[in-house]
Amino acid sequence: MEKLINDFSFGLFFWQVILFVLLLILLKKFAWEPILTAINDREEGIKNALISAEEAKKEMQNIQADNERILKEARAERDGMVKDARIIKEKMLVDAKEESKAEATKIIAQAQAAIESEKQAAIVDLKNQVAELSIGIAEKVIRKELANDKEQSKLVAELLKEVTIS
Repeated sequence: MEKLINDFSFGLFFWQVILFVLLLILLKKFAWEPILTAINDREEGIKNALISAEEAKKEMQNIQADNERILKEARAERDGMVKDARIIKEKMLVDAKEESKAEATKIIAQAQAAIESEKQAAIVDLKNQVAELSIGIAEKVIRKELANDKEQSKLVAELLKEVTIS
């Protein structure tokens, strides 16, 4: 019996080994290769996804860097425009002040010229009036004094002396 059990155990072991080997062959042929292929495909897909994610990350960093650069340029341009506007405003204020000063000076000069002209006209008019009054008074005085021939001759003689003396 022992021999039978040993033979049976050996036979069972033999058949189990054969079945196991057959199972391995069948698994290799029908399951192992498709499983390995699926695993390799899955691994390749994961690698590609990681590579794509890394590229997307790099692209995102580049986009962020570009955005930062564009923002800096926009800020610099805005600051430049504000500075230019401030300079233009200050120049316009200075120009307006200078123009108003020039205009005020011109108006004052015109007013002074007009005043001087009016003054000269008034002086001329006053001289004319004084001359007319003087002539009128002299005429009246001379008429009264020249009423006789003797006084007339005396006055002419005095005038001639004054003219030659001067």
